[in-house]
Amino acid sequence: MTRSEPNLRIPGPTTLPPSVREAGGRQMINHRGSEFKELLGRLQVGMKPYFGTTSDIAILSCAGTGGLEAAIVNTLSPGDRVLAVSIGAFGDRFAKIAEAYGANVERMSAEWGWAAAPDEVRERLSGGDVQAVLLTHNETSTGVMNPIPEIAAAIRATAPDALILVDTVSSLGAVPFDMDGWGIDVVATASQKAWMAAPGLAMVAASARGWAAMETAKMPRFYLDLRRHRNAMVDGETPWTPAIAVAFQVDEGLRLMNEEGQAGVFARHVACAAATQAGLQALGFDLYADASHRSRTVTAAHIPEGLDWKAFNADLKREGLVVAGGQARLAGKVFRVGHLGSVSVDEIVDAIETLEAVSMKRGRPVEPGAAGSAARRAAAEAALQPA
Repeated sequence: MTRSEPNLRIPGPTTLPPSVREAGGRQMINHRGSEFKELLGRLQVGMKPYFGTTSDIAILSCAGTGGLEAAIVNTLSPGDRVLAVSIGAFGDRFAKIAEAYGANVERMSAEWGWAAAPDEVRERLSGGDVQAVLLTHNETSTGVMNPIPEIAAAIRATAPDALILVDTVSSLGAVPFDMDGWGIDVVATASQKAWMAAPGLAMVAASARGWAAMETAKMPRFYLDLRRHRNAMVDGETPWTPAIAVAFQVDEGLRLMNEEGQAGVFARHVACAAATQAGLQALGFDLYADASHRSRTVTAAHIPEGLDWKAFNADLKREGLVVAGGQARLAGKVFRVGHLGSVSVDEIVDAIETLEAVSMKRGRPVEPGAAGSAARRAAAEAALQPA
């Protein structure tokens, strides 16, 4: 990042590393030729360890929401009973997609700011036949990360035949995920988050159970038909014209991630999350999410009573810091700081110091330098914790 560029600290799209930006400007190639076949192969090989799967990964040219829609329409039929476990705005969106295609959706909504409770999921599943459970791994509207292994185990113990469909748009690539080990059936993510690329690609993986469900699912699908993608992959192609420039960027992003090492990528996100949360608290901002399930990719903080958020945020932008406001019912009540993808502790500390400077300008009682020190100390302590 140069001084002329803002410190983009939203939950996505995320900042592009210089080499990723350059990759997106490459000349076009034949998407039915050998060069694209090699590119598609590298994406498959590079992403599977982050998904935690040996299954094929479909590369769709659409936003992350398209990936969630693909998860629904490829595995379910109208009238299927679905339990939608929501912990925020994006969990609600997942449920709305299923409803739009005619699923019989039963909602289980946790209080915003809290993760879903595995015991409650187990209880809700004990009452009858459920074809699928919809889960959000990381809820960016609230800054909460769901305990997917525990929830998945509860589902498997209570409704072993139910499909588990998981939105990992803002988590996969930044935190550990074990699709095969946890028994997850469909996982969807997107290019503009931890993968450090521009928006435009959704990546969807399915288990053997997930692929089998596609043979009997009756929801309408054409562009998002994952079977067409799987068939095209045999020839190293996608069924429709892909977003080639974004594919170039994801390829370069994966190269950078592999250079750092998976453990290094995960540790960096832990350190940046710790720095963000400690820095905000040192500035007197109360964090929104329950402490035991705070996200490692985005932090939400309450807007204090009496703080003119619009004016405060305008000052942040003038100082080169871009953060996100609240969504849905949290609009005007929280702000959010993204710390995923191409992010370093130094960039987080820079963001905290900018928040400090603007806080002082606005007359908020802060101790000069304390927040930045707290952020660095928290990052250092996180680095000493076992993986």
